[in-house]
Amino acid sequence: MDLQKVERVYSNYAAVYDQIFGRIFHESRESAVRRLNVRQGEQILEVGVGTGLSLPLYPRHCKVVGIDLSSGMLEKARARVRAHDLEHVELARMDAGQMEFSDDTFDTIMAAYVVTAVPDYRRVVTEMIRVCRPGGRIIMLNHFSNGNKVIAAVEKVISPLCKHIGFRTDLALHHVLEGTSLLVAREEKVNPLRFWHLVECVNRKNGSGPPLHQA
Repeated sequence: MDLQKVERVYSNYAAVYDQIFGRIFHESRESAVRRLNVRQGEQILEVGVGTGLSLPLYPRHCKVVGIDLSSGMLEKARARVRAHDLEHVELARMDAGQMEFSDDTFDTIMAAYVVTAVPDYRRVVTEMIRVCRPGGRIIMLNHFSNGNKVIAAVEKVISPLCKHIGFRTDLALHHVLEGTSLLVAREEKVNPLRFWHLVECVNRKNGSGPPLHQA
């Protein structure tokens, strides 16, 4: 996948995303946001905000910035922000692999269905770590390959097809986290069909954060 193709694919999806993919993904997305326990004044970045389905779920006592590469998706997200009068939300078109934020800007970063839908997931994860403060949280909601040989074989077969529609299926969590400052604080499977992994990581760059054991 390249950036232009990703942008084109998701902009083409924008008109029907909520009706098709929104129904499939929304329960897991809602569960992820509800479990954040957002503090007063917390600075939150949502990477790959899409049509903004999750934006009304964030409490109004925090500040949310949503970014996406797709102009079509952002048009829908901006309409949702206006419809719900979400004054605590800002949106910007931005490449998640080259963000325009300063280091250590955000307390929490949410990336739902992102790392398997970008051309270079390592670059995106590196950028999320950079813009997240030391000791902050990076939450990933995604499908990750789990090592089951049968499932892995199926994932390998369908992966080329999935890449054409904007995501891959054969990426394991340990490959995403390898060589980073992220330590897993919580990991669980969520609906639908317990296919999605909700992974909460602490950003321990510069040795920050509580002593956690990687799951």
